[in-house]
Amino acid sequence: MPAELKKGGVILVDKPYKWTSFDAVNHIKISLKAKIGHCGTLDPLATGLLICCSGAMTKQISGFQQLPKEYTGIFHLGATTATYDKESDPENPMPFEQVTHEQVYAAALQLTGDIMQVPPIHSAIKRDGKRSYDLARAGVNVVLQPRPVIVSEFEITAINLPEVHFRVVCSTGTYIRSLAQDIGQILGCGAYLQELRRTKIGNFDVADALTPGQWKDLWKQRDTKSDKEENTHAV
Repeated sequence: MPAELKKGGVILVDKPYKWTSFDAVNHIKISLKAKIGHCGTLDPLATGLLICCSGAMTKQISGFQQLPKEYTGIFHLGATTATYDKESDPENPMPFEQVTHEQVYAAALQLTGDIMQVPPIHSAIKRDGKRSYDLARAGVNVVLQPRPVIVSEFEITAINLPEVHFRVVCSTGTYIRSLAQDIGQILGCGAYLQELRRTKIGNFDVADALTPGQWKDLWKQRDTKSDKEENTHAV
């Protein structure tokens, strides 16, 4: 299997919590000892599906990047953060107890379909040749323009205030952190992204993925098995 993947293949990786996408891809690259690229970055605090391509399949990366994506996660109502997620500390506490389930469903509906979305200033988007998050961390007043995105499905799966559980299917370029910020503004109580997991990219499912460590162990076992078989035949 490793030899075949070196020539060209698709590797489904379940990125662990607090790993960067680069960490995960680099781990796969070192284990496989082959050219590897990935199709769509995940924030360090997010987990879930990364599509990695090896060898000749790296030419297909741009096509995979355009596929719709599915996420599940939790919005936390009653505060905001500068990064729109747990990477920065919650601030601006606001009451949330008055929010009804009907208002949450209505807010999700308002953010479904073809919408204009403002990306987080703490993002990799470039402005004047520099990453937006670098400018924001340096104290520069960053203003990013709204961008068209498609949220084809926005399902509220559970409500246990201040937590709102959700499932979203969206186009590439959609920031779930911005959805958290927007739903907090609509509800008038603030919100940030507490938890996020990417479950699907097109027809690829995280249920079929392995963590970087699991891939390494699998390849090691198969290499060991192949070595034993070769020694047996030699005898």
